[in-house]
Amino acid sequence: MPRQSRFVLPGVALHIIQRGNDRQACFRSDGDYLLYLLHLRELASRHGCAVHAYCLMTNHVHLLMTPSAEDALSSLMRNLGQRYVQYFNRSYGRTGTLWEGRYRSCIAESARYVLACYRYVELNPVRAGLVDNPCNYPWSSYCANVEGREDKLITAHPEYLALGHDYDSRRKTYRGLFDDVLDPTLLQRIREATNSGYLLGSEKFKSEVMHVRGWKLTPGQPGRPANRAKSGDDQSLEIGL
Repeated sequence: MPRQSRFVLPGVALHIIQRGNDRQACFRSDGDYLLYLLHLRELASRHGCAVHAYCLMTNHVHLLMTPSAEDALSSLMRNLGQRYVQYFNRSYGRTGTLWEGRYRSCIAESARYVLACYRYVELNPVRAGLVDNPCNYPWSSYCANVEGREDKLITAHPEYLALGHDYDSRRKTYRGLFDDVLDPTLLQRIREATNSGYLLGSEKFKSEVMHVRGWKLTPGQPGRPANRAKSGDDQSLEIGL
């Protein structure tokens, strides 16, 4: 069966998840995390993808990125996966695949959904019970976006920039978004859209994009109601959060 084409719009943000095969660890040391981020930064620049937020968990990765071209994201993720898997296998004396198939992604409509994805990504360690405060987790973009920690990987999304008239006011407003719990319904919509590879946004946005681009859902596309229970969105520690 041919693969379902990904929904990608140049200049529009996507939430991306890539999981370790069979729930195995993808990062075993600080050096692993650092090397992954180093490659991500280099390849994002090379392929024209802006990285707005990220969180590297032990056995999966969350990214929020905007590609400049339709094939930019797929090229980045392919090259990143190849580089990192070669390094990981060489370092730990293993062979074979590291990732659980293709990465999953969804287009996020501005502004509500982009900012929700920011929070979804950076709150991952809290939902997994690893930390009480996202600032205590070292492998995410939270401290860069909230506390101003230098992180050359991060490029602010226009919706983030719109949070304030200057650097300090934007960070303060963004920090305030974390005072409220992410709405459970919106949380579930992010999970379902990402697992299905569909669009995350208003019904008007979905209808307009599907019409203009001539896109359609095929009956067997992952994430349809009958398949949601099998989407891999396990709620256990560090899996599918």
